[in-house]
Amino acid sequence: MRLHTTTVLSLGLVLALAGCSNNTSGPSNPTSSTAAAHAEDHNTPAATPLSSAALAKRLLNETDLGEGYTRKPDTVQQHDDVTVIGCPALAELGGQAATGGSLNFPHSAKVTFTYAASNGSEVSEELYSDTAPKLSTGVNRIFNAMTSCPAYQVSVGSTLIDMRTQQVSAPRLGDEQWSQLLTYSAGGQRSVVKQTAIRSGTILVVVSGSPALVNAHLAAAVRTALAH
Repeated sequence: MRLHTTTVLSLGLVLALAGCSNNTSGPSNPTSSTAAAHAEDHNTPAATPLSSAALAKRLLNETDLGEGYTRKPDTVQQHDDVTVIGCPALAELGGQAATGGSLNFPHSAKVTFTYAASNGSEVSEELYSDTAPKLSTGVNRIFNAMTSCPAYQVSVGSTLIDMRTQQVSAPRLGDEQWSQLLTYSAGGQRSVVKQTAIRSGTILVVVSGSPALVNAHLAAAVRTALAH
C-alpha cells in the first residue's frame, strides 16, 4: 500500500531498533547548548523553497559528527503492509503513517549514520523544503496524530510492534519546533527513538534516532542546513 502522508522515521530504522537492546548512550557534546542558543541568530532561512540537490549539500557529514560515525548506504526500502491498531487518528492518515517513509514534500534529502561507540546506534537527518505554511501544516498534522495516542500497536507484515509516544520539549530553534519520544517493543526487545523537527522559513530539519545522538547533533544539523 503506497501512502502519500507518512512520518519522518523510516520503517527500516524502526525494525532495526526493535531488534536491538535499548541503548541511549552517546558522545558528550558540551557545546551543543551554546550552539542551540545561537544557531538561529547566525543564520538566515531561505526565502524560497530549495531543490533536493541544494538540500543534499546542507546535510551533516562524518566530519561534522566526529569520530566513530559511518554513513549508511542509501537504499530503496520495500515496505510490508502496515496496519495501525488502537489509534484512530493515525489510522485516518494510513497504516504507514505510524512508522514509515518520509514526509510528502516536493524537495528532500536524507542521510543516516551509525555510531560504533554506542552499540551500533543510529542517527538520521532529513531536510525538506516547501512554503512555510505547507511545512507547518504537514508536520503539525503528523505529530499531532502520533502524540494523540500514547499507546497503540502497529502490525508490519507478520511483526506486531507495541508503540508508545510522548511529546517532549524541543530547543527553541527556528520558527517552529516539534519533538517526541517513541518507544518500540517487539520480540521481547525495547528501543526508544527521539524525533525532533525544526522549521526555519522554507526549510524543515528532522533528526531521528538514539535520544543521546539526537540531542548531541540537532543544533549542528540546524546550523548547517541554514548556513548557506
